[in-house]
Amino acid sequence: MIQKHVSKETGLLSYHPQGHVLFHPTVGQQQSCPTCSTTLLNGDFKVTYDVNRDKACDLLVADNHFAHFFAPQNLTKLNKNVVFVIDISSSMGGQKVKQTKEALLKILGDLRPGDYFDLVLFGSAVQSWRGSLVQASAANLDAARNFVQHFSLAGSTNLNGGLLQGIEILNKAQGSLPELSNHASILIMLTDGEPTEGVTDHTQILKNVRDAIRGKFPLYNLGFGHDVDLKFLEVMSLENNGRVQRIYEDHDATQQLQGFYEQVANPLLRDVELLYPWDAVSALTQHHHKQYYEGSEIIVAGRIADHKLSSFKADVQAYGEGQEFKTTCLVDEEEMKKLLRERGHMLENHVERLWAYLTIQELLAKRMKLEGAEKANVSAKALKMSLAYQFVTPLTSMTIRGMADQDGLEPLIDKALEDSLPLEMVGPRKTFVLLASQPSPTRPSSEVQQLPNQVTGVDTDPHFLIHVPQKEDTLCFNINEEPGVVLSLVQDPDTGFSVNGQLIGNEASGPGKHEGTYFGRLGIANPATGFQLEVTPQNITLNPGSGRPIFSWRDQASLRQNEVVVTINRKRNLVVSVEDGGTFEVVLHRVWKRSAICQDFLGFYVLDSHRMSARTHGLLGQFFHPFDYKVFDLHPGSDPTKTDATMVVKKRRLTVTRGLQKDYSKDPRHGAEVTCWFIHNNGDGLIDGVHTDYIVPDIF
Repeated sequence: MIQKHVSKETGLLSYHPQGHVLFHPTVGQQQSCPTCSTTLLNGDFKVTYDVNRDKACDLLVADNHFAHFFAPQNLTKLNKNVVFVIDISSSMGGQKVKQTKEALLKILGDLRPGDYFDLVLFGSAVQSWRGSLVQASAANLDAARNFVQHFSLAGSTNLNGGLLQGIEILNKAQGSLPELSNHASILIMLTDGEPTEGVTDHTQILKNVRDAIRGKFPLYNLGFGHDVDLKFLEVMSLENNGRVQRIYEDHDATQQLQGFYEQVANPLLRDVELLYPWDAVSALTQHHHKQYYEGSEIIVAGRIADHKLSSFKADVQAYGEGQEFKTTCLVDEEEMKKLLRERGHMLENHVERLWAYLTIQELLAKRMKLEGAEKANVSAKALKMSLAYQFVTPLTSMTIRGMADQDGLEPLIDKALEDSLPLEMVGPRKTFVLLASQPSPTRPSSEVQQLPNQVTGVDTDPHFLIHVPQKEDTLCFNINEEPGVVLSLVQDPDTGFSVNGQLIGNEASGPGKHEGTYFGRLGIANPATGFQLEVTPQNITLNPGSGRPIFSWRDQASLRQNEVVVTINRKRNLVVSVEDGGTFEVVLHRVWKRSAICQDFLGFYVLDSHRMSARTHGLLGQFFHPFDYKVFDLHPGSDPTKTDATMVVKKRRLTVTRGLQKDYSKDPRHGAEVTCWFIHNNGDGLIDGVHTDYIVPDIF
């Protein structure tokens, strides 16, 4: 058992821990498949518990910090207004729609007679069951079950339209039916994909939803499967007093959906405010909540001024079923003295760490909604606190290290909290040490300042992008070669480090058009350490032919071999960091239905090249070093929508065209449009020699 308080959200023990959790997975449970040699821990390890409570709230005060636990019992449940917004696009086929229907049928059975509800379905079009809230009477529930059992999938994903329809239903009910204004209103959306119909821009959808809800009720987003953009859904929920949860495609998805609903099915209070003397507290964590649910706990923490420690209190105001709820929480001084005698510094440390944990989580949530300098400032604060209190966050890493095996391969596990990805292990079992560290070089982010010469990349057909920071401009060119050709991208003769890419083909888009080519295979090698990495859209192979593990893009893992660290970020990208070399990113592009491209392909970006030698060459490597050019005589080109100009570079005069290309180095999913000067004829005049000089026999 666990006596007194254990925070449900943090797992931090506040009073007396008297429990142990032991987990001893068998070898079979650790195998990635019955015949695989690799091992992993794939899934969430959850410990569910509750605590003994003898009063509505507790105030812990220790060493100028406080923790306020609020969990009142024996309250009458509020009636609720709930709208379910369900994705019925074609991607929800098979098990997804079957499990969704099963969960909805069970949830409908849990509605109480005093509840009101409606159902909204969105595919290409948006349809609602009733178009307004109806009471959960026996007749209405039977009709709703019949509707759920017989709806079918249709078209694309009009997520914006579905949400706005659900919001409108709740808003109309609150405005036109006074008896429903005291209910707890809840909006729950389930989707498995990207918005592809109607409004599809994420920023615009976020604004539309925010403006429509106006803070009146929470929005809970459920993301079905691994391909859903959970970050987008999370920002939307956070902006509207809710939260996001991923529903994993598994045999228990129905239970996952129903389990989430049960967490919000029994609201007890709404518009909860926890108030503290204004002149007594600072660094206060979130203390306003739209709703309080049965079985949950509200936790607030902060700092207290020295002269206010003895008189500190907390007032709580909220609205319950049919009446206003008010209570005052005081510090139990005798209990606190007893605890301090028994636990002393440990209790003080727990209270302060709880405040730090909650503050960090709020900073991380806030940074998701910011851009540019504001995001960098919030990230810096969160990072500073994470390191000071040794918490694992998306800005730090928890590294599990073991002794290297006979080939020098050292398993690393970089576990961040941001996406709740499963922890995966490869290699032989070792005795590991857990530690928190500075931002990992294997996880570069937009918050970590990049060096000026992180300048080059190649993606799509294949378009080479050369960022020139000195000019605040970008140059671009294409290489048109046959499928199967291998091109030298980076070659450092001083170290032997190389990156080569092999082209794959795509059918020509029309008569007279060239066959599109993309990178379908990359070879990254460092002969000084015997390191080789082969990357395709299907697999990532370390030291091909050596018997080392082969990874897929479904894995989330980090590996170190001597001075090279490889980090695979599930279904998105991988990053290769060479200790005395550079940092490189490979982006995975997966082809979707109706795409003009017939097969998956790769993009390659150089994130850091400042430690590469001055003799580094290749189609990208030659641009690691500063070079100059001039552009003048801008004039309309053969295409009246584009501007031509004259460029002088390397003592040559070229005709160049202003155009657009996409850079996927910061956003592997959507990319960012980059304006660049396009050099014609396979980069002739910009690259050294001609493009055929860069053809090599093999990726290694």
